Amino acid sequence: MDKTFTPKQMAKRLHVSTTTLRRYESLDLVPDVPRTASNRRYYTTTHVQAFLALRSLIKGFDLPIAYDVMNLLKKGHVEQALWMINLEQYNIQVEKQRVEEVMSLIHQTDFFMYRDIQVTDELNIGEVAVIAGVNPSAIRHWEKEGLIRAKRNPENGYRVFTSRELKKIIVLSSLRKTVFFIESMRQLLEALETHDLTTIKRSFKVALQKLNEQLEKQMNGISEMLDIYNFSK
Repeated sequence: MDKTFTPKQMAKRLHVSTTTLRRYESLDLVPDVPRTASNRRYYTTTHVQAFLALRSLIKGFDLPIAYDVMNLLKKGHVEQALWMINLEQYNIQVEKQRVEEVMSLIHQTDFFMYRDIQVTDELNIGEVAVIAGVNPSAIRHWEKEGLIRAKRNPENGYRVFTSRELKKIIVLSSLRKTVFFIESMRQLLEALETHDLTTIKRSFKVALQKLNEQLEKQMNGISEMLDIYNFSK
């Protein structure tokens, strides 16, 4: 007979509260929980694996992704869940390539072209957003935080960005997922201004290390997730 666990036993094993277990159940993230003849909830080894997978996926992916994947698995949509994971793996690969690309950009003294786009000292916010691959709202936020500075066109009052500010924006857009604190960003941009390559390289090394750690967590989550599928076959 399959080994069973009470809610308290399961919570202790996962280092969470029984309230957390109930929340996962209410969100349809794990198999339906059976009850004993006396109407007490209990879990099986399949539930153990489902909870382990969920907790592991949460560490490597955004919470909505982890929830969506587990919900799909519960409904039997295994292939759809795998494709969702595959897209996230692609995204982290793109993120790594972007960080490496920008590291190469930092060493360029002449900055006239970027991704086959002509760079000038009279770029409007829309052009900068397209080149850097971010929303204009992000640029306005960074300007408000004092991380970048825009000039104003005297004729229409619109923001105008130089190639130097564009380079800062590209750096910000590349490291925003790995360098979380504004002060850390500020120090990095100051290093960029003074051409302090040692500090810049250190920041990018940290960014790449965080991506490596996230990738490892994602792979652990995928391994646990696949074990659910093996349990159910």
